[in-house]
Amino acid sequence: MGAYDALKEEILGYSALGAQALQEMTAAREAFLRFKSLLNDGSIRAAEKGASGWTVNAWVKQGILLGMKLGRLEAGRVETGVPGSSFSFIDKDTWPLKSFTLESGVRIVPGGSSVRDGSYLAPSVVMMPPAYVNVGAYVDEGTMIDSHALVGSCAQVGRRVHLSAGVQVGGVLEPIGAVPVIIEDDVMVGGNCGIYEGTIVKERAVIGTGVIINGSTPVYDLARGTIHRKTAESPLVIPEGAVVVAGSRSLKGDFAGEHGLSIYTPVIIKYRDTKTDAATALEDALR
Repeated sequence: MGAYDALKEEILGYSALGAQALQEMTAAREAFLRFKSLLNDGSIRAAEKGASGWTVNAWVKQGILLGMKLGRLEAGRVETGVPGSSFSFIDKDTWPLKSFTLESGVRIVPGGSSVRDGSYLAPSVVMMPPAYVNVGAYVDEGTMIDSHALVGSCAQVGRRVHLSAGVQVGGVLEPIGAVPVIIEDDVMVGGNCGIYEGTIVKERAVIGTGVIINGSTPVYDLARGTIHRKTAESPLVIPEGAVVVAGSRSLKGDFAGEHGLSIYTPVIIKYRDTKTDAATALEDALR
């Protein structure tokens, strides 16, 4: 981020001002547009992976929020391709829909998908309709975003990830320093899963159909005999190669025992092997 230190200082300075003062400052909007251009081409990100793990770039989130303060409500219309048919929307003029060209190398199948400006989709990403990618999200090469899937604000999605139909990847803009949801390379996320509250899913993990993962739910690791939890110092981390399915655990107490009550919990039943690799192999022809 060293190359962008001057822009960072501008963004932080303007972010400290009120919305009314910003409306009259051409320089603030110009700085924001430079910032958004770098978000759009993937040069800056809300979080980055280094030698010691993932680091949140809080100033990037502040730049996104600066765009909210600078923006004015604006009405727009999207043509459906049918003569005389379109639908309307209202949003801040600083965050319109993102534009793509053939040179972008992104395949967005028609049918109601939207990508918000200030997000990055790498070449060979595929979106099936309807799906939505929010501001600040980063989606790397070869990833499939299937139907009815959401990639939330500032979520970081790696290479060759498969987000199956109905997957919800949570977003986070506040608190500023919070870790966004991060899904690393070669992860398979099954249908109707939800991953929230800054969870980090490490490389090659497999999240089974219907699994819900958030910071308040412990993940029981049958294969290694341990429990993975979020702490005050670190987010919940799903280990590399873990295969996670929906499970349950018994509730304590006489009443719970009398009625046979249990509560949902994700369970790691094994770690990835050659059989798992064969079952989750991606099809290059689709990309």
